[in-house]
Amino acid sequence: MTIPADGAASPAQATRAGPAARPAKTASIAARLFGSAALWTVAMLLIGGVTLSSYYTRSVERGFDQRLHVYLKTLVGAVAAGAFDKDDPGSFGEPRFELPLSGWYWQITRLDRDPPEATTSKSLFEEQLPRLAELGVEETLVGTREGYALGPESQRLRVVERIIDLGTDGRFLISIAGAAGEIDEDIQNFNVALLVSFLLLGLGLVTTTGFQVRFGLRPLAGMRAQLAEVRSGSRARLDGAFPEEIAPLVAELNGLLESNREIVERARTHVGNLAHGLKTPLSVIANEADTGEGAFAQKVREQAVLMRRQIDHHLERARLSAGVAFAGETTPVQPAVEALARTMAKIHRDRDLAIDVAVSDEGLRFRGERQDFEEMVGNLVDNACKWASARVAISVAPLAPAAAGGRSALRVVVDDDGPGLTEAQRAEVLARGKRLDESKPGSGLGLAIVADLARVYGGGFALSEAPEGGLRCDLTLPAV
Repeated sequence: MTIPADGAASPAQATRAGPAARPAKTASIAARLFGSAALWTVAMLLIGGVTLSSYYTRSVERGFDQRLHVYLKTLVGAVAAGAFDKDDPGSFGEPRFELPLSGWYWQITRLDRDPPEATTSKSLFEEQLPRLAELGVEETLVGTREGYALGPESQRLRVVERIIDLGTDGRFLISIAGAAGEIDEDIQNFNVALLVSFLLLGLGLVTTTGFQVRFGLRPLAGMRAQLAEVRSGSRARLDGAFPEEIAPLVAELNGLLESNREIVERARTHVGNLAHGLKTPLSVIANEADTGEGAFAQKVREQAVLMRRQIDHHLERARLSAGVAFAGETTPVQPAVEALARTMAKIHRDRDLAIDVAVSDEGLRFRGERQDFEEMVGNLVDNACKWASARVAISVAPLAPAAAGGRSALRVVVDDDGPGLTEAQRAEVLARGKRLDESKPGSGLGLAIVADLARVYGGGFALSEAPEGGLRCDLTLPAV
């Protein structure tokens, strides 16, 4: 029969064995701070990158348009002054106007003729430039149009044009075009450099944010480490200087630990007083009944024994419920087990028993009070000594976390070579105060107490057959 590790869920059990269910987890403070900072950093860099790219694009277009306007003004001046020679117009300082389909073109269209007459640069190679007005491009305040259009062989061009009216000398549309690929290449190079720079900047800012978050939350990590030490028994309270934001929380936790410790001691004092107050009058009644004869005296003696057992049982239950082990208390296992073995050897020295002790890990520690550990193991060893023929074996070893629900645990096994118990008797013997053999001394509460304490600590207790043929008591308890 196995006493389940998740038995009753009283406050005492919750304090000894830890919370039965952990609170639902949400994103950590560090993750939330880092995530929000990283998100805003990326958003700001993205907005800044788009803004800078747009501004640079307009700046490059303005610079390119200024070059085109220089050629436009040169052509306008030549046409207005009558100095333009369409047979030898010149290159205006740009040799690409002479190269066929170079991407750099000019065109002068006389609009007062039907059909309009067009004079073009050699680079246009009998092609003509599109009109921006026909493409829906609006005039600027100075009467020019600026925009993109497709030229010969679907070349993407940046075009500026202007209409000049010379009265009787004619009305002209003067257009200058340059290869827009130069603008696109310049903008692309800038965007690549901007992207690389902002990626490096963003990586640096995110890394810095991560360091800031870790540094800012370091006091919380220190508090968590101290709480782990409190649970493991290395310290009794949280010490050290903490930031003003979490100092009140530390003070409340220390107050809670101290209050829990005071409640434990106060409850134990009350239980002890109650035990003394009840047992003394009961002993007087039993002693008086022993001096009498007859059925009445016999009945009083029987009821006194029954009352003593009931009082022992209920006081033990009260002690278990009130005796909440405060956080941080641990017990070295090997010294406690060896001391118990020596004590039991003296108690049962008339039986000449061999009590063997084997603790596989000298540093093994029970997560709980020494008094409770000694009571559990002591009851098991005492019961084994009562029934053993010649030998009692005590072995203690750490339990694999996988076998203990992921928690640290230890296993205490007590074997004897006595007559043992059947499966039905093993279940019966755990009943409160149930004794299978009245010839043996005791109240019959020993194994039931062990089962109760094991349940309170979130451990387990089982009875089975020992290899020597006697009874095996298998106790599982939390460990550090």
